[in-house]
Amino acid sequence: MRTAVYNSIIPENSLKPVTCFALGLRAFQFGVFSLVLMASVTAQGADWSVAEQQLARKIAAVTGPGTVTLTVENHSSLGRRDSDVVQNGLRAALEQSGIHFVKPEQAVASVAVTLSENVTSYVWVAQIRQIAAESAVVMVSVPRPGRTNTTHDSMPITLHRTLLWSQSDSILDVSILEENGSPTRVAVLSAENISFYRLQGGKWQPEQVQAITHAKPWPLDVRGRIVVNKDHNLDAYLPGVICRNIGTPTLNCRDSDDPWPMIPVSLIGNATVFPSAGTSGSPSAAVSQVAAFFAPTRNFFTGVLTPAIGKFNNLPKFYSSAFIPRDRYTLWLFTATDGRVHMLDGLSDQVSKLDWGSDMATVRTACGAGWQVLAVGIAPDESDSVRAYEFPDRNPVAVSPAADMPGQVSAMWTESKGDSAIAIVNNRETGSYEAYRLAVACNQ
Repeated sequence: MRTAVYNSIIPENSLKPVTCFALGLRAFQFGVFSLVLMASVTAQGADWSVAEQQLARKIAAVTGPGTVTLTVENHSSLGRRDSDVVQNGLRAALEQSGIHFVKPEQAVASVAVTLSENVTSYVWVAQIRQIAAESAVVMVSVPRPGRTNTTHDSMPITLHRTLLWSQSDSILDVSILEENGSPTRVAVLSAENISFYRLQGGKWQPEQVQAITHAKPWPLDVRGRIVVNKDHNLDAYLPGVICRNIGTPTLNCRDSDDPWPMIPVSLIGNATVFPSAGTSGSPSAAVSQVAAFFAPTRNFFTGVLTPAIGKFNNLPKFYSSAFIPRDRYTLWLFTATDGRVHMLDGLSDQVSKLDWGSDMATVRTACGAGWQVLAVGIAPDESDSVRAYEFPDRNPVAVSPAADMPGQVSAMWTESKGDSAIAIVNNRETGSYEAYRLAVACNQ
């Protein structure tokens, strides 16, 4: 998680033995009674009826009375009993609204409900598809009673972190250049050079070190990114400097205010959009490159974009970006330096205060909705965590348990192949800088 630092515009006992024994016995009996009472209350389960009725009314407002097919999938930490209770309660509430359940071939509408959650609430999302109308999404949120130690086994995604590289000097980015089941050649970007390593005999062996030349001193919190081009050559972006590797022993570095690309080349083009988990998608969204200008003396992007996202070409200063392809547009997210997240669809800019840090990245996978945003969570104990989120509407829904990191995340970028991300961490116990690959595994 990145903080703004300087760059910003968190007497003796006189009771008789028999009396002590009696008091102790009463305390023991009261304790047992309390445990039994708590178990009884827990066994009754939570009351989901209000949320069930709210969601049923929203669904019925779209479909009207008639025949539908209903599916309910639990992607939250709710147990089997609670998810069954919610499903049965929702069915009953829909029937009271004049909806009848039939087989898919007899239905005039299909309703796919997903039970998900975010940090503070359970989020229930219903995607409605009708024969003679466009699809619609409705949702309700239910406050969670508090964070629990559940393992979230029912969540559809698990994030696996793999240590790629560790060193005492600061790391800005790491790129995997070759792999055969596991990485065999990497490039490590620091403030002064790019170092290339190859795995030989189970050990990383240095190949070459290419110096980065720059006329002006770096800002205090320097950032940088490696971009792999179609020809497999590298570009290194740093504040006010771009370096190109064209297969020669030296880097070609020059002062430049050119914008940094926000999307890996592999993710540009037609995107398969999955309306909901378990349904097939169609290549209907076109993902185009967006670049952003980086402030040469700071640690953030200026907010100027090229090309514009719809009518927006100038945003507040931000640290990182991510995107989610939709049926007819691309939803962009930016973590602003004031801690808020801007969500742009080309026509509107929705600003939200999320429990996120400053770094996030997009991944394209075969899990869930097909596209996820990996976001760093704010950590009070100086160690961050990363979770995967999906966006059925504008509210992020957590689809993975948190992957704990050994320190604060200073940068996170989507890998060149697009299905994983690289997170740079300053290990708070060892003091070393470490690069981790964050890969997605489907649980269902």
